[in-house]
Amino acid sequence: MSILVVEELGKTYSGFQAVRNVSFALEAGEMLALIGPNGAGKSTCFNMIDGQLAPTTGRIAIFGKSTAGMTPGDIWRLGVGRTFQVAATFASMTVAENVQMALISHHAARWLTLRWAARRHVAEAEHLLDLVGMADQGQRSCGELAYGDLKRLELAIALANDPKLLLMDEPAAGMAPRERHAVMDLTARIARQRGIGVLFTEHDMDVVFGHADRVLVLNRGTLIAEGAPHAVRANAEVQAVYLGAGSLYRAHT
Repeated sequence: MSILVVEELGKTYSGFQAVRNVSFALEAGEMLALIGPNGAGKSTCFNMIDGQLAPTTGRIAIFGKSTAGMTPGDIWRLGVGRTFQVAATFASMTVAENVQMALISHHAARWLTLRWAARRHVAEAEHLLDLVGMADQGQRSCGELAYGDLKRLELAIALANDPKLLLMDEPAAGMAPRERHAVMDLTARIARQRGIGVLFTEHDMDVVFGHADRVLVLNRGTLIAEGAPHAVRANAEVQAVYLGAGSLYRAHT
């Protein structure tokens, strides 16, 4: 069974159709990229899937359960992680404390004072930091981190609720090329080890074609192509509206 099913999804604002009749599915352990030019409807689709926006038409099912009427918190509790284009962390806390706060929220212990919170889920936080290659940085202030490490920390936080679906909005934004591929290599490895389905948006085509198992292309709210990276890259309509006829993909090393 697909872990995410989107059927005939649509969103209309005052007569303007931002998304129309979008359908796709995502499997466990799969890396699925959603790309398109600015204004294509990518963010609107993302925000409907994670409950920030209610669809005008269509249906979304996560793990076989309709998300109609659910809040983002409800969807998170189903086992859905989310990262954002701009990394959102508590700069005044340590790296480990950021992960501990996510774990405390997952375990529904929000009533704890900060003094008590620092003692909770220490081993779990250490494990998640080790998973993303930050085991030696737990006691650093989050405000001191380089942006690439902030992105790794955000991934650890997103994994705190043991998700089986991960939504990533431009996970490589603001990073140097080598860092982008390192973070996406890490994400793909964790996803396949844990059976996590990953839906991500990204403007860097080297990242998309180097890491996605499948690619969806939106243009003006409509899905115009879907398939393996090599097939999408060769699609004439995709080249015309997004990639450009002269686009070349450069495999990273």
